[in-house]
Amino acid sequence: MAKYEATLVGYFDDWLRIIEKGIINGSATANLEDASDFYSSDGVTRCSVRVFERYSAIGSNRVSLSVTLFQDPSGAIHCSAITSGGSQAMIFKLNTFGEQSFLDSFIDVIERG
Repeated sequence: MAKYEATLVGYFDDWLRIIEKGIINGSATANLEDASDFYSSDGVTRCSVRVFERYSAIGSNRVSLSVTLFQDPSGAIHCSAITSGGSQAMIFKLNTFGEQSFLDSFIDVIERG
């Protein structure tokens, strides 16, 4: 498992669109598995969760990336991205290259923003 966290500057909907397009367009095998969105009655506090999956040629398996964007009442946007999968071992986690590669792709999307 690999994790990345950051506070983003800008508009929530713009970041959500950048992330979705960046992940899907960044890999021929990436797809959006599911999505969930929550809005508060104040219209400011929001939370969006996206789960992506792609094939990892390095590990010959599929790897998932869960992304959570949370906008607090002050308007700050917090981002958390966690990868999972990619291991072929039963007891110990081996071959996590695919997870790190997927996370690195996500970080590139954020940095290009």
